[in-house]
Amino acid sequence: MQTLLVFAELVIAIALIIFVLLQRSEGGALGIGGGGGGGMGGLFSPRGAADTLTRTTAILAVLFFLTCIGLNLLALHGRSSQRSILDVPATSQSAPQPKAPANVPAGPEVPKPR
Repeated sequence: MQTLLVFAELVIAIALIIFVLLQRSEGGALGIGGGGGGGMGGLFSPRGAADTLTRTTAILAVLFFLTCIGLNLLALHGRSSQRSILDVPATSQSAPQPKAPANVPAGPEVPKPR
């Protein structure tokens, strides 16, 4: 099941990238628009194509997020009953101080100034 969702997410992501690049930007950089043929309405008029591309992009985005949520739920399904770190109260213990080794030979003594 997880493999199927990963494959579906990959296909949806590639299709989403393609449909985003097909859309006409404000500057008209990579879009399919432009060209002649005025006229009102129609599926493949410049305005109808833009609406179709926008609607398709929105549907693909929703599908992408749903597959992401599905993969997360599948990943959490086999998990033991671990609690969230937000559920555990914070402890006020500080880190223990390291102790000096017991059998360390003393170094040379330095005379103290008078």
